[in-house]
Amino acid sequence: MKGLRWRYTRLPSQVEDALSVEKCEDEEKEEEEEEKTAPAPASVSAPAPEDPVEPQLAEASQLSLHLPPRVTGHLWSLAFRTSRDGFSLRSLYRQMEGRSGPVLLVLKDQDGQMFGAFSSSAIRLSKSFYGTGETFLFSFAPQLKVFKWTGSNSFFVKGDLDSLMMGSGSGQFGLWLDEDLYHGGSHPCATFNNEVLARQEQFCIKELEAWILS
Repeated sequence: MKGLRWRYTRLPSQVEDALSVEKCEDEEKEEEEEEKTAPAPASVSAPAPEDPVEPQLAEASQLSLHLPPRVTGHLWSLAFRTSRDGFSLRSLYRQMEGRSGPVLLVLKDQDGQMFGAFSSSAIRLSKSFYGTGETFLFSFAPQLKVFKWTGSNSFFVKGDLDSLMMGSGSGQFGLWLDEDLYHGGSHPCATFNNEVLARQEQFCIKELEAWILS
């Protein structure tokens, strides 16, 4: 006769049932309190804007037809910008240190007028005028106008601590900028036989860029 195997099934008592119910209620309360105290989920923020793209000289790209043959086909890089590097002529000189190649200056004044100059040499401090007959002034008013060297004098570029001058004659400068790169002026001059580049002879600069060969 085979021995019987008893299978025990443990039945919870009423006390255990009550404790189990209380435990469940406590856990539900704790979960509710945690939900109340938990920090609200962070709102999904919009993606950060991409870094601004370097300008491609916009209208100034039309100048390619007037540049000297030796620079045609070369790429240009932005060496100085007032909104990035500060409104300071000395900062412009520092950015030009060690450079020897040509520079394209592009200005926009507070009236929205765009104009500038092409210098055959880097912008630098100097005791006298320097440069070559490749230097010229230009303006968009609103169509592109380029003022080349007339051959009457060699007052191309001169850099002082307190001003930058391009083109001269009869005490007037084709383009001059103050030490803060904020105030400037333009007058007809013998070097380029230019018109006033801006809408007025005196202007305030909104942005200035200096481009050099890459």
